[in-house]
Amino acid sequence: MAFDTILLDIENGAARLTLNRPDRLNSFTADMHREVAEALTRVERDHDIRVLLMTGAGRAFCAGQDLADRAVAPGADDVDLGESLENRYNPLIRRLVELPKPVVCAVNGVAAGAGANIAFASDIVLAAKTAKFIQSFSNIGLLPDSGGTWILPRLVGHARALGLALTGEPISAERAENWGLIWRAVDDDQLKEEAEKLVGRLASGPTRGFAAIKQAMRRGWLAGLNEQLDLERDLQRELGRSDDYREGVAAFTEKRKPNFIGR
Repeated sequence: MAFDTILLDIENGAARLTLNRPDRLNSFTADMHREVAEALTRVERDHDIRVLLMTGAGRAFCAGQDLADRAVAPGADDVDLGESLENRYNPLIRRLVELPKPVVCAVNGVAAGAGANIAFASDIVLAAKTAKFIQSFSNIGLLPDSGGTWILPRLVGHARALGLALTGEPISAERAENWGLIWRAVDDDQLKEEAEKLVGRLASGPTRGFAAIKQAMRRGWLAGLNEQLDLERDLQRELGRSDDYREGVAAFTEKRKPNFIGR
């Protein structure tokens, strides 16, 4: 599968998707959206792929939308940004959240606008210590999209979410870790190694269990206690019948490393 704006490498149970427009800080165009969607379809359909890693080429992870891809000059016809969200960004966020496989994001540089919120929609985010996260929407008269107004208050609280959105000030990877926005900030030269180590661990893990964890955690942001207890019961019932559960118990009792097959 040949692409112009991304790279997709599949090896050892992992898909590595690299946003590849480094000259434009990997900002999104309609073509990039189309290619990312095609790559995600491949990841969804290939049962041998058990984890997805997303990162960026060059010095940025993603600067959000490429404004040069839109006609926004004064006097030009109005641009329907709602259409862009409805048909491109919103489906992307939903697919990352609902993908029944872990999504790891390795933020190698600036993550701005939708680029930051795409990272936050991933399951585990590692970031180079020099990386920065910016809710840059207010700088051009917009509000955070791509799930930003939903996920930010839940991760960092109302006051910090509003501060990030209204000021558009960047925060460092280390502050993002301290605030609970990301899993871990690592030294720049260790990012690739740490990401690959995590991807390898997840690719050899109990994929069905991981999918259930994602589903339950995301649902828990909206559910009441009784509803969540029922969901845990139902998912645990399914997992208790899986091959990976049997293997996990056998490996525990036999004091060996489990050989999960993802089923």
